[in-house]
Parts: sequence; C-alpha cells; structure tokens
Amino acid sequence: MTFFQDYLRFIVTLVAVLDPFLAIPIFLSVAAAREPAGRHRLVNAVTVTVFAVLSGAALFGEALLTVLGTSLPAFQVGGGLVLLLMALAMLNAQAGGVRQSKAEAEELESRDASGVVPLAVPLLAGPGAISTTIVAAQAGGAVNIAGLVFCVALVCVLLWSILRVAEPIGSRLGTTGLNIATRLLGLLLAAIAIEMMAGGLKTLLPGLA
Repeated sequence: MTFFQDYLRFIVTLVAVLDPFLAIPIFLSVAAAREPAGRHRLVNAVTVTVFAVLSGAALFGEALLTVLGTSLPAFQVGGGLVLLLMALAMLNAQAGGVRQSKAEAEELESRDASGVVPLAVPLLAGPGAISTTIVAAQAGGAVNIAGLVFCVALVCVLLWSILRVAEPIGSRLGTTGLNIATRLLGLLLAAIAIEMMAGGLKTLLPGLA
C-alpha cells in the first residue's frame, strides 16, 4: 500500500506545483493571437517540454546531486523552501517570483516569447517541480524511476487536457473561480512543503527529532 501511496502523493504534489489553473489565464494571453491549430500546437509543445524536463530530472537528478556534492536532506530543505515560497504566492493567487520573474512576465505580455519559454519553463516545469521530482527519485532503483516517469506522464496528460479546453474553463470559472482553485492547491502545497523541510531537518539536525 505504501508503494502506491508514495506515487499517489507524488502525483498530487506535482499537480499542486504545476497548478494548471494558474497557467490558464497566462496561456490564453499567449495564445490569443493564434489560430486554433496554432493553439493546439502550442499545447502539445508545452506539454512535451514539461514531460522532457521532469523526466530528465527523475533520470539524472541523483547524478546532479552527486556532482554538486549536495546531500539529499539538504536538498529536501532547499526544495521544501522553494515549494513554500510558491505556496505562499499561490495563496495570494499570484505566480510569484520563484515561478515567474517580472522580466519573464513582461516578455509574455510583449508577445516576443515563443510560449514554450517561459510558459513551459520555468512557469510550469520550474524549480519547484524539478526539486520535487529529484527528491522523489532518491528512493533509488530503475523501477522507481520508471514509476516516476509514468506519474509525470499522467500529470502531463492532465495538463494537456486542461490546456486544450483552457478557454471554456476560463470563461466558466472566471478569475474568481481560477483563483479559488489556485488557493486550494497552494494550501495543500504549503503543507507538503513544510513536511518536506521537516524531513530534511530531522536528518541534518537529529536533535530536533
């Protein structure tokens, strides 16, 4: 049961981190001048990019930590802090500086951006999603990595489905509805972030346990 609970927890965490509801108005602003076929291509490109980035984090995250000489507990604390900052911004129904800088927001508004950057990276597959995937991959083993990649694929299918119908979702929920969904995901993410930080701190500072 724990085996499946861990993967379910990872899926829920990743959905909260990506927060497709927060991405809907940004996606609509980027895709406003595109024809329907162009919007569909953009959705496909964004989804594939997110999948590639997060799958790469699952496959090579452990090697990256080894090269940097960073311990898993330290990375848990750092990753948890990143998630907490994102969660606080989400509770205010904002993207936040961790997810999207002011310059990146201006680039999107100017229509100079391709849409994949910075929409897919770093707005969706940013530091929070990458750190979450790397921490989950530290359980080790090819089976675990394969399971994580499968979970990433499931989340990307959900992301693809939401972005494909972003316009009707946006019109039905409106700004208030989208903000409520983002705040609920932010509350969930805050709890996950604190638990991640606590797990890392217990290992780094055993006296706190």
